[in-house]
Amino acid sequence: MIVLVTGACGFLGGRIAQLLAKRGVEVRALVRHGRDVPHLTGTQVQIQSGDLSDPDSLSRAVVGVSHVIHCAACSTDWAPWPAFFESNVTGVENLVRAAARQPRLERFLHVSTTDVYGYPESPCDESHPLTDVALPYNRSKCMGEQLIWDGAKEFGLPLTVVRPATIFGPRGKAFVIDIARLIRQQTMAVIDGGRVPGGFCYVDNAANGIIQAATHPSTEGQAYNLTDGTGVTWRRYVDTLADALGERRPWINLPSKVAFATARAFETAHRFLRLSGNPLLTRHAVFLLSRNQEYPIQKAERDFGFSPEISFEEGMGRSAAWLQSAAR
Repeated sequence: MIVLVTGACGFLGGRIAQLLAKRGVEVRALVRHGRDVPHLTGTQVQIQSGDLSDPDSLSRAVVGVSHVIHCAACSTDWAPWPAFFESNVTGVENLVRAAARQPRLERFLHVSTTDVYGYPESPCDESHPLTDVALPYNRSKCMGEQLIWDGAKEFGLPLTVVRPATIFGPRGKAFVIDIARLIRQQTMAVIDGGRVPGGFCYVDNAANGIIQAATHPSTEGQAYNLTDGTGVTWRRYVDTLADALGERRPWINLPSKVAFATARAFETAHRFLRLSGNPLLTRHAVFLLSRNQEYPIQKAERDFGFSPEISFEEGMGRSAAWLQSAAR
């Protein structure tokens, strides 16, 4: 078994590569030239130089692999559209075409997101159609996932799609590093009291679920939601993180209507004034904080025995410990 992991420089892909290597699996990590991967130091992971925008490098990377786990993506809530399109659409197409030519390929697992459902007011199962709500991340991930389903039909690609919700844990940028920074700055806000579940999934639980889905015979041609199924709300999440860091709990609370209007104003100002950095609030963030993200995971439980092992409390403890050690 030889597994190519894309996005191994990052949070989820890096953890998948670590866990596979610990199990004695031969792992090949696609890494852009010049990128540091200190989290893979001391592992048996083979570093393969390449880029999703370079088809020739992808052709070299997939030679002889039995599995591809595609985690690489532009997953920020604010970036130029070309950055989203190049990574989440063109990059997917390039990788699919390279992998489809490999005779030993047993499975191609594509890491999508529950954002492809378009942030419905109530969580849905995997039968919900891909829904473009004209936000760059959501739109590009919908386009990329549709492309890969089409590619599976065209090339006979043995495809599995996994749609995680809110992944957190050590090295997690969006939901650990960035939220901790906002908590410390006293600018972290909750929406509508933070009462909706965030669909949290600890990174080890997500990584193990993805590995299971990539290797189980029943999952080919299927899509799966992934969360820990805890029902933890945003209020509990940010309060737990603040307490663990010894910081004041977030006090800013915005009604969702006000939050959407504020986010739109911030986004407009950033575009018009060509400001650097990210807006303080985006519509994408408001959707995540105001819509129930606890998508059902019964299909994953039934088809490949998905069962999160790390509790919310343990995951938050590990996340806070990592933040404190990284700050030293």
